[in-house]
Amino acid sequence: MTQIIFLPHEEICPEGMVIEVEPGITICDAALQNGIEIEHACEKSCACTTCHVIVREGFDSMEEAEEDEEDMLDKAWGLEPESRLSCQAVVGDEDLVVEIPKYTINMVSEHH
Repeated sequence: MTQIIFLPHEEICPEGMVIEVEPGITICDAALQNGIEIEHACEKSCACTTCHVIVREGFDSMEEAEEDEEDMLDKAWGLEPESRLSCQAVVGDEDLVVEIPKYTINMVSEHH
C-alpha cells in the first residue's frame, strides 16, 4: 500500500488527510474514493485543468506526464514544476504528499 498525504485545503479538505491506496490508481480516483471532492469537470478525460495538483513529495516516483497532460497543464492556474493533473497521475510504490491548489481556472463549479 502507498500512502498519499493530502495537505490541508481551505474548502476541499480543511484538516488534510492521509489515505492508503494500491499502486496503479490515479490521485484523483484515490481522493474521490476517500471523500476528497477534487474537481474534475471533464470527467477525468484530460480535457481540463480542474483536477490540477502539486506533488510536493514523491513526484519522481510517478511515470512522466504524457504530451496531452503537459499541454493541459500549460493552462493551469499556479503551475509549478511538480504539477500534475490528478486524473492522469498514477500512484506508484512511493508515498506522496499532494497539495490541491487554492484556485482552478474553472470559475464555475457544480458545487458552488
